[in-house]
Amino acid sequence: MKYSIKEVSTRKELKNFVKFPNKLYKDSKFYVPQLESADLDALTKEKNHAFEYCDAKYWLAYDENGKIVGRIAGIINHQYNKKTGTNYARFGWVDFIDDKEVVKLLFDTAEKWAKDNGMQQICGPVGFLEFDASGVLVEGFDELPTAYGKYNHPYYEPRILELGFTKEIDWVEYRITTPCPIPEKYYRIAQIVEKRENLRVATIKNKRELKKYIGGVFDLINKVYDKLHGYSQLSQGQIDDLIAQFVPQLNLDFVSIILNSDDKIVGFGVCLPSMSKALQKAKGKLFPFGFIHILRALKKNDTIDTLLIGIDPDYQQKGVNAMIFREIAKGIEKYNVKYVESTRELEDNFSVQNLWNKFDHRLHKRARSYIKEIK
Repeated sequence: MKYSIKEVSTRKELKNFVKFPNKLYKDSKFYVPQLESADLDALTKEKNHAFEYCDAKYWLAYDENGKIVGRIAGIINHQYNKKTGTNYARFGWVDFIDDKEVVKLLFDTAEKWAKDNGMQQICGPVGFLEFDASGVLVEGFDELPTAYGKYNHPYYEPRILELGFTKEIDWVEYRITTPCPIPEKYYRIAQIVEKRENLRVATIKNKRELKKYIGGVFDLINKVYDKLHGYSQLSQGQIDDLIAQFVPQLNLDFVSIILNSDDKIVGFGVCLPSMSKALQKAKGKLFPFGFIHILRALKKNDTIDTLLIGIDPDYQQKGVNAMIFREIAKGIEKYNVKYVESTRELEDNFSVQNLWNKFDHRLHKRARSYIKEIK
């Protein structure tokens, strides 16, 4: 069969780009659709502040009957390249049928665009930001992804490797079974740390009170995450985008902010009720009924997903993580949460992985990014 490729240039084509994986995975019980409106905003220059320093193009592959058979995005994050002294292009939002010709057409197009823009390497799948879904799933095909992960068929990795890509980095995910009740010793350890380091927990009664801490949380994110693979400093516009995306979903019982004696934020942890099953029921749409499933998941859920955890370098290895966990543990007991899903974390991020060592946990998903020299 003959295939063709076309750059996305209209709003209708962009909507088709966003909807394609929903059609590709319509028969999969493990696929979790993203909200189409959120994906559209992320890919629209006027809606995503990442375009302050990113360039991007999107392409759709078609068969000879005009049916969409693949998609790919090409991204250049100039801020990250400047920070690292590299000429990286990124590919992301990549999905395709199991056909070598389709895959080659998609990647050749993205690579040519990258080369024409002076790039020397191409890597991915990654998005504009560290907070976008990253990686190709290589383990855990019979597990339900988190709302911030991404499901794909097992054939993705072999098809990408055939094009000369090699592994760049892995992300891993854990499923933690919460003890019920939470053993008292975890509360005692947190109390000892609190007294020894002269720390306290921020009292947040409502989302209005949360606002006064958000700036400090993102300052700490920029500080702590700066060394992580693929991370570039968040601008105020991007921070505003993330606040608009995530704050409405927050349950403050799963938010923990730790302050020192000067009221400076030295650590934080944010978890969210799992949205995976709700998004499956919503089928990518908030309306007319999708929002009902999401609201129900926010109110009653036996699983929470870790969204963000960060500790100031000056306070790492001092037990601040015990205080963070203590506050979230109160929410776990209050809502009878049975499981915690760690969202994708770098395979060598042992400081985060060590949080789960004392609990019943298993590594059940692994995602991978790839890199290739552009010739």
